[in-house]
Amino acid sequence: MSAPSDIPQAPKVTEREARQVAEAAREQDWRKPSFAKELFLGRFRLDLIHPHPQPAPDDVRRGEAFLARLREFCETRVDGALIEREARIPDEVINGLRELGALGMKIETKYGGLGLTQVYYNKALALAGSASPSIGALLSAHQSIGVPQPLKMFGTQEQKDAFLPRLARTDISAFLLTEPDVGSDPARLATTAVPDGDDYVLDGVKLWTTNGVVADLLVVMARVPGSEGHKGGITAFVVEAGSPGITVEHRNAFMGLRGIENGVTRFHQVRVPAANRIGPEGAGLKIALTTLNTGRLSLPAMCVGVGKWSLKIAREWTAVREQWGRPVARHEAVGAKISFIAATTFALEAVVDLSSQMADESRNDIRIEAALAKLYGSEMGWLISDELVQIRGGRGFETAASLAARGERAVPAEQMLRDMRINRIFEGSTEIMHLLIAREAVDAHLKVAGDIIDPDKPLSDKAKAGANAAGFYARWLPKLVSGPGQLPSSYSEFRVPGHPDLSAHLRYVERSSRKLARSTFYAMSRWQGRMETKQGFLGRIVDIGAELFAMSAACVRAEHLRADDDHGREAYQLADVFCRQSRIRVEELFNRLWSNTDDIDRRVVDGVLSGTYTWLEEGVLDPSGEGPWIADATPGPATGDDVHRTVR
Repeated sequence: MSAPSDIPQAPKVTEREARQVAEAAREQDWRKPSFAKELFLGRFRLDLIHPHPQPAPDDVRRGEAFLARLREFCETRVDGALIEREARIPDEVINGLRELGALGMKIETKYGGLGLTQVYYNKALALAGSASPSIGALLSAHQSIGVPQPLKMFGTQEQKDAFLPRLARTDISAFLLTEPDVGSDPARLATTAVPDGDDYVLDGVKLWTTNGVVADLLVVMARVPGSEGHKGGITAFVVEAGSPGITVEHRNAFMGLRGIENGVTRFHQVRVPAANRIGPEGAGLKIALTTLNTGRLSLPAMCVGVGKWSLKIAREWTAVREQWGRPVARHEAVGAKISFIAATTFALEAVVDLSSQMADESRNDIRIEAALAKLYGSEMGWLISDELVQIRGGRGFETAASLAARGERAVPAEQMLRDMRINRIFEGSTEIMHLLIAREAVDAHLKVAGDIIDPDKPLSDKAKAGANAAGFYARWLPKLVSGPGQLPSSYSEFRVPGHPDLSAHLRYVERSSRKLARSTFYAMSRWQGRMETKQGFLGRIVDIGAELFAMSAACVRAEHLRADDDHGREAYQLADVFCRQSRIRVEELFNRLWSNTDDIDRRVVDGVLSGTYTWLEEGVLDPSGEGPWIADATPGPATGDDVHRTVR
């Protein structure tokens, strides 16, 4: 019996049903402490991150040894300009990465991997990404969200034995979730996996499959229909990329990251053994989200690499470029940009290293920290790249090849800007990250008061929730009135003679944390069930939390470096200037919580969608081509050539 091919393209779901699917995929409980969660609740738990956690000496030794080998490989065998020019990573480079063991950086040594910690995996991605961002994307998609990570966390021993040795040494993997008409709303997932004996039969189309064009193994999310003996729901499968019925229909081309092997993959009557199912039926989204808890750290790690490179170029260029009788670095307008790049790069590295070390130690729940790192790293990394282009002026807009052709240093600033842009969209756009983090940040409130604002709950449940909420807030709200941030003696270990006073910044974080919690409570009281529609407000709440987290990480890192006699004075200076810059942004965000154009913006949107302002669009030509806004993804056999290729 074969699976039917006339499957509807995408299930029709209501907004409430979509939220229920997303909610069911969340990790419901907090079994370990979380610094960021406490921060949003107005509790500044510095003890959770200070003293800065330390890697084991053996992890450092192995990590540094691999970084040395990777650096030599990137310096001698990677031509980033060639990858950009030909829009493809040469096969010999991919094979060289295999020989180096780079495909198995996060895979345990017993399966043939290197067994690197999250800290050193991220350092390796930053290094490789600086040689070619497309290589960083290849390695990250393979290990951060590809087959190895979900197998490591949820796979059976038989699955680990069968696949991890291949993934560590030879096989490239890809993660397939997104579809042409399904992005961040997985409730509408259309790809199906129909049980048939000891197999599942997959039908559907997946879009933006990074590594999918060259992958050997795929982790695929598909919907199993409920039936007798089958719970059904969105489920994860390991699929051999060479299976009959799989066609890579198109290799996508992008603004940046021109070397990535990203495509459109069609499944038509693809048989997958039930033994290749990861976890139970219906657990696919939870597996994906849990995998991303640490997987998201790869993107900000590469943003750190971009920050370091941007600082180097800014330093060297502004020292030799003169304007009005002195180097442009000495002009305040340019100097402010250099200061921003230096201070923000220091803070981004502090955030990534702290989050990564906490992930390695597994003593904290870092789901919010990792999400904040991704959000903050991608946004600030983009600003750093943009500022570098501005510092370089016309040369920043000119391609590296053009610069070289006329006899100047081939600095790929414009390429870096293009390559960096996707990070604000990859693995959860900034807008989606705002909502995801906001949901986690208000989890404690929803646990005690959620039934009050749920329109489907009966009055008896609302009354019970009201009593529980009254008790919770009677205990919680008084603690938001005062705290250590109001005492000049607090955090005195960060007040070091001859160094900037970082204790003042930590007191500010503590006070702002309580203010953030009060603001959230006030908003929930004011808007109740409409809170989830206030995405502008929620985004600012999250952005404030991201800044406070970054300030905390920067101060803790500076003190750690000072205690280790490792550029401590300079680290304190960078942490101080970053915190001063961050505090200005935080104050603006607090002001915009209540003074903004959100309501009138919605009215303008209504007008745009109703055609009220079409007169404003007159006087231009639309250079867009013909065709539908969303490609047809009806299941069925492929009609074009298979562009999948195997790198060997």
